[in-house]
Amino acid sequence: MITLVLLGILALVVGGCVCVVWAERGGPRWTRAVAAVTLGAGELLRRFGKNRSQDQPAGDGD
Repeated sequence: MITLVLLGILALVVGGCVCVVWAERGGPRWTRAVAAVTLGAGELLRRFGKNRSQDQPAGDGD
């Protein structure tokens, strides 16, 4: 079951990347909408990753 969920997520990610490339080349309006959502989600994940890395201690210097 988990494999199907992960494959579904992978398909969404690949489809989003395809729409970003297609929209850059002048694709239809719906590809620009999907590309905007994909880029926005990527930006949110990037910010979330930066915040998580700042919350973790750097180490004690040993």
